[in-house]
Amino acid sequence: MSMNKELNNAAVIPAAFAALLGNVGASMAANPAYTSGGKDVRPNVILLYIDDMGLSDISAYGGQFTPTPNIDRIGKEGIIFSQYYTSCPISSPSRVGVTTGMYPTKWGITTFLNDRRSNRRNESNDYLLAEAPTLAKALKKDGYATGHFGKWHMGGGRDVKDMPQITDYGFDEYASTWESPDPDPAITASDWIWSDRDSVKRWDRTAYFVDKTLDFLARHKGEPCYVNLWPDDMHTPYVPSQKEYDNGVASGKQNAYWEKEFNFIPVLIELDRQIGRLLNGLDELGIAENTIVIFTSDNGPNPSYKNRRTAGLRGQKATLYEGGIRMPFMIRWPSVIKPGQRNDKDILCSVDIFPTICAIAGDKHPDTNGYQLDGVDFSRLLHGKTMKRREALYWEFGKHFVGKDLPRNAYQTRSPNVCVREGDWKLLVNYDGTCVELYNLKDDVMETQNVAGDNPEIAKRMTKMAIDWFKSSFRKHAGKLSPVGDKVAVTSEQELAEEFILG
Repeated sequence: MSMNKELNNAAVIPAAFAALLGNVGASMAANPAYTSGGKDVRPNVILLYIDDMGLSDISAYGGQFTPTPNIDRIGKEGIIFSQYYTSCPISSPSRVGVTTGMYPTKWGITTFLNDRRSNRRNESNDYLLAEAPTLAKALKKDGYATGHFGKWHMGGGRDVKDMPQITDYGFDEYASTWESPDPDPAITASDWIWSDRDSVKRWDRTAYFVDKTLDFLARHKGEPCYVNLWPDDMHTPYVPSQKEYDNGVASGKQNAYWEKEFNFIPVLIELDRQIGRLLNGLDELGIAENTIVIFTSDNGPNPSYKNRRTAGLRGQKATLYEGGIRMPFMIRWPSVIKPGQRNDKDILCSVDIFPTICAIAGDKHPDTNGYQLDGVDFSRLLHGKTMKRREALYWEFGKHFVGKDLPRNAYQTRSPNVCVREGDWKLLVNYDGTCVELYNLKDDVMETQNVAGDNPEIAKRMTKMAIDWFKSSFRKHAGKLSPVGDKVAVTSEQELAEEFILG
């Protein structure tokens, strides 16, 4: 079967996954309108990038934890995709991928950024190089006002003090967490995810970022805006209230207590409430019709609550199985997208967002500082047209990563390090060519049957694709690593296990 034919076939998903799917309905509006009465009416863009959110956390994707009507509204009033992937199953590289439109391994960021010692052990840069292309830079050059409100985690924090500023990546304004070059003092009283000394408590953080976003949009009303709204409350610790904080302190096992489902659910409810405030705020500003709202997540969940947060898919955060990289993805644009659309056919990735948004803004050839983007423009799908993806998708993760041991069962074992998807075929393999796993996602989206032995030619060809891609991509644009002191220190597995919560 040809690759194009494979891409044209709708995925056949088991009953456990059926809640995610639907049929593509009637055509959407044919073309975006960039002028009206001679005035520039390019759309605003809000990228909602949720931290550690699972595919089925939300009810629009079959989630059973709690109704999420406000988040669901984005899909009901727009389009829902069921085959969308993040570029890496952990925070920092996934954010580099969506920011640059390029595979993060090229920029030397392959796991979550930590202190200098751990970064060197992982052959990682301390931060995304300022020369990298970014969506914010491209849109700012095209006349957009740009803001970043929420988690950053692409450099800065801990003992990294020489990183570029967020403005160097194209943002006019920002307010960010402690894992950034210039943390917002209201939410960073300590060098940790949060502190009871923060003036804005953890349970109020998303509201704080939504307020920042709406204020930014109000002050820039009349000009096109691009905003990163990147909440971090779906990342542990789940602390929904002062009462639960006090309970966690009293338990003496705060981290374990704050990972419990009874804390996760009210945090999810609060996130949904704040998304509702955002959407209502767009209505009140009179800009909802021409504002693109994109909703997705940086990587799979941790904990997964026995894969109920991944729609039953194998894996979670820090694995290359579907549960670690297949994410919710919804887009709302009332003036263009006909509501109630679902697309279970097209295969998309976070690196595609950069070229797509630039094309929508009228810039099909954005300034990328000479670098070639890895993503493809999928804007045709938003205008009721079709797309044939000819490019394979690639991932890598885990060359040095130790981190927290995953539960030892069939769904949570660590995956091989490199991955490629071509049509319905997905192959995972280690850097040295060992541990080859081949799955046909059309027949086996749960990745239960390794069919490499039954398809030796496909396995051989895709293994070569994956390894060749890794060899040509690893640190391609990252430059030379700088030392830490006289030599690179080694981080113990125990230390890395303790650090995993930060990613």
